[in-house]
Amino acid sequence: MAVLKTNDLQAFLAVAREQSFTKAAARLGVSASALSHTLKQLEARLGVRLLARTTRNVAPTEAGERLMRSIGPHFDAIGESVDALGELRDRPAGTLRITCSDDAIEMVIRPRLATFLAAYPDITLEFYVDYGFTNVVEERFDAGIRLGEALSNDMIAVRIGPDWRLVVVGSPAYFQRHPTPRTPYEITGLPCVNIRHRPAGSIYAWEFEKDGKEFSVKGEGQLVFNSMFHVINAAVDGIGLAYVTEDLAAPYLASGQLVQVLDEWCPLFSGYHLYYPNRRQGSPAFAALINALRHPAL
Repeated sequence: MAVLKTNDLQAFLAVAREQSFTKAAARLGVSASALSHTLKQLEARLGVRLLARTTRNVAPTEAGERLMRSIGPHFDAIGESVDALGELRDRPAGTLRITCSDDAIEMVIRPRLATFLAAYPDITLEFYVDYGFTNVVEERFDAGIRLGEALSNDMIAVRIGPDWRLVVVGSPAYFQRHPTPRTPYEITGLPCVNIRHRPAGSIYAWEFEKDGKEFSVKGEGQLVFNSMFHVINAAVDGIGLAYVTEDLAAPYLASGQLVQVLDEWCPLFSGYHLYYPNRRQGSPAFAALINALRHPAL
């Protein structure tokens, strides 16, 4: 029987889950070439191919899938047991990985970040900016941040921010070249800067409400981003109208770099929530984060 090292199995599991030597190497703190060498040696000892490699990606073979399903839960249980040892420390400790959008970081996380890190010097926070509604269980995140409307029923959710609005804005230079829309329906004839949350998803349709009636309008334009900050910058540069977070647009509105229109048509959205699976409830570090982020009105 081949003699296997625990570190080699962990290396395989990281590559199989990330489907990338580069990402797995970054997580493990080793070089991609060293990780590739480790996996080749593991396959040689087992006498079976675990990973199918191409120039663009890597994926587990049938044997690799079987091994991943077999050993994965055991390594997960070990990790959770080690994390639970934090309960025996004087202070909560550990690394928490969170997926969210960059505007959520700016509006909800950033104002509380310095205070939290100073209070818990043994906790490391790792944020992964993604507008693609990442599955926190499959991607092994401790939690994610989404708006209330986008939450899955099988997740525990804690409200961490107030209700907020998206608003339609454009620069003064833009409105010198184009008419000011009086209703959302007039947006379709004007240049707009759009956002696409996921590479394979559709361009986000701008949502409006008037007299209890909800509807959406799809703006047209030559520019599409997946980050709210770049959308705002393009609007400031006069490229098109933009539908952006009111709080992020506020400084530009105050300085006169942006002008807000269609205010009475823009509805409130349910605020940001921290969502997570049941297994994260027992972590002292995670409990400290929830207490720090919980919306003060709750």
